[in-house]
Amino acid sequence: MTPAEVRRGVRLGVDVGSVRVGLAASDPGGLLATPVETLRRDARAGSDLARIAEEVVEREALEVLVGLPRSLSGREGPAAEAARAYAALLAERVAVPVRLVDERLSTVAAHRSLRSSGVKGRKQRAVVDQVAAVVLLQAALDTERSTGQAPGEPVPPLPSGRSGGRVDHDGRPTATGGADRDAER
Repeated sequence: MTPAEVRRGVRLGVDVGSVRVGLAASDPGGLLATPVETLRRDARAGSDLARIAEEVVEREALEVLVGLPRSLSGREGPAAEAARAYAALLAERVAVPVRLVDERLSTVAAHRSLRSSGVKGRKQRAVVDQVAAVVLLQAALDTERSTGQAPGEPVPPLPSGRSGGRVDHDGRPTATGGADRDAER
């Protein structure tokens, strides 16, 4: 695929936090990312995942891009592990590809953007996740446009029965008795 052959279709961007999830969407041409909403993380019932799945259907999304928070050195820590687990659970719920995209500094850029727009304190907290989702989605759109390649890495769904669609507060799939997760490490 060359840059002139960028895939058409809406993409959703997801910024996963331990308390909130930011959601953004692109236009059908894949040029511009805009905020959609901030969802409360719901590790028990998965209502946040269900809401994203609804947006996929409503917008006829081409794919979902989930931010992967790596350190500046490129290493992955607990937040990246939680984002991977969340993306895998989402992949189980949607009929479109889910991809992980590097989101280094997206939250920092979101805070900076909100401050420069005059949004302060508590008001920032309510929308920073949406803005971070916009930042990561726009970066992914720009990458695809400049390289002609789909951004990030594909996410396979978790093996059937692995988590039952549930995650703990950190976004990790709940394991059956904990033995599954320990055996994989």
